[in-house]
Amino acid sequence: MAVALLIVGLLVFLAHLFSALFQRTRMPDVLPLMALGLIIGPVTGMITPEAVGRAGEVFALIVLGVILFESGLGLDFQTLRDSLGSGVRLTVLGVVVTLVVVGVAATAMGPFTPLEGLMLGAILTGTSPAVVIPMTQMMKVRQHTRTVLLLESTFSDVLCIVLSLALIQAARYEELRPGLVVGQIIASFTLALLIGFGGALFWSHMLGRVRRHKNSIFTTPAFMFIMYGLAEILGYSGAIAALAFGFTLGNIELVSKKIQTVFKGIHFNPTSLSESDEVLFGEVVFLLKTFFFVYIGASIRFTDPYLVAAGLGLTAAIFLLRVPVVWLVMGADSPRFDASVAWIMIPKGLAAAILAGLPEQEGIHHGAAMKPIVYAVILFSIVTTALLGFFIERGRMAGALAVMFPKFKDLPPEKEPESSTSTAR
Repeated sequence: MAVALLIVGLLVFLAHLFSALFQRTRMPDVLPLMALGLIIGPVTGMITPEAVGRAGEVFALIVLGVILFESGLGLDFQTLRDSLGSGVRLTVLGVVVTLVVVGVAATAMGPFTPLEGLMLGAILTGTSPAVVIPMTQMMKVRQHTRTVLLLESTFSDVLCIVLSLALIQAARYEELRPGLVVGQIIASFTLALLIGFGGALFWSHMLGRVRRHKNSIFTTPAFMFIMYGLAEILGYSGAIAALAFGFTLGNIELVSKKIQTVFKGIHFNPTSLSESDEVLFGEVVFLLKTFFFVYIGASIRFTDPYLVAAGLGLTAAIFLLRVPVVWLVMGADSPRFDASVAWIMIPKGLAAAILAGLPEQEGIHHGAAMKPIVYAVILFSIVTTALLGFFIERGRMAGALAVMFPKFKDLPPEKEPESSTSTAR
C-alpha cells in the first residue's frame, strides 16, 4: 500500500514534468505516461488488469465524461456551427474507410470470416476523445480544426459501439437489419443531445441555490455523471450527453436569450459557471488524464506475436488510408499543419478496449483472436499519433507532408495555445 501511495505521488509530479518538457521539446506527455504504465503493468507485473478489475473501466468512463464535459465548456456556438459539417463528414468517411479496410485485411490475413473481419473493423472505427482532446489542445492548430477533431472523436465512438453490437448480433442470429442500425444511431445522437441539453438547463436553474451551500463545487460534474449514466441506461450515448451538457452550460447566457426570444412568456434566469469553476475542472482533467494514460499502458497485454504483428499491420493501413480521407474532407484553404494533425488524430482507446472482449463473450467463432489484435492497435495507434505529432510540431516532416498534402497552404502554425490548465497541459 505504501508503494502504491508513493507511485501516485510521483506520477503527479512526473506529469507536470512531462507537461513542461512538452512546452520545450513538443514531445507529447502521452508517450512517457504510457511507457510508465507499460513498466508497472506488463513489464514488471506490479499492476494487472485482474487487480484493477471493473474499477478500471469505471475510472476510464469517468475520465471520458470529465474530458468531454470540460471540452464542451470551451466551445462556442459560432465555432460549433462552422465545424459541424466537416466533423460529420470526417466521421462518416473515416468510419467507412476503417470498416472496409480492416474488414478486408482481417479476412485476407485470416482466420476471420468476412463478417468477423467487418466486426473487427467496426471495433476499430472509433477514435479516442480521451487522447485526441488533450493532444489537440496542446498543438498549434486552429480552433476550427480542433473542434472538428473533437466532434469526430465523439461521434465516431457512438458509431463504433452501435456498428459493433449490430455486427455481433448479425453473427449470432445470422440476420443484419440496416434500418434498425440507422435508427439506433439517430436515436443515440438525438436523445443523448436532448438529455444533455435539458439537464444543463435544469442545472443552470438550480446552480444558484446549490452554491449557497458549502463545498458544492463538485456538484456540477456530479450532475453531469447523472446525465451520462441516465443516457447510457436508456441505451443512448453518455459521451454525447456529457458534451452537450458542457456545451450548453458554457453558452447558457446565449441559450437563455434564445429561449426567451422563442418562448416570450418564459422567464429563465440561469446561473453561469464561474471562472474558478472552470479552472478547477481543468486541473481535474489534467490529473485524470495523467492516470488514464498510465492505466492504458498498464492494461496492455500481448500473448500471440502473430496477432501483435497483425495489429501493427492494421495500424499502418489505417494511418495510410487516413490521408485520402483528410484530402476529401478538409478545405484547400486549411493550413497544411492542420491537415497533418487531422491525419494523425486517429488513436484508438476506451471504446475499442471495452468492445474487444464482446465477440468472445458472445460465442463468436474467432472472437478470442480479436482481443489481442485490438489491444495491439490501441497501443500502436496511440504511440504513432504521439510520435508523428512530435515530428510534425518540430518540422521534421515538412518535405513528406508537402508531398502528401500538396493542395493545402503552407501556412505557419497557430500561436501557442493559451497557458491554462486545460490547454497548455
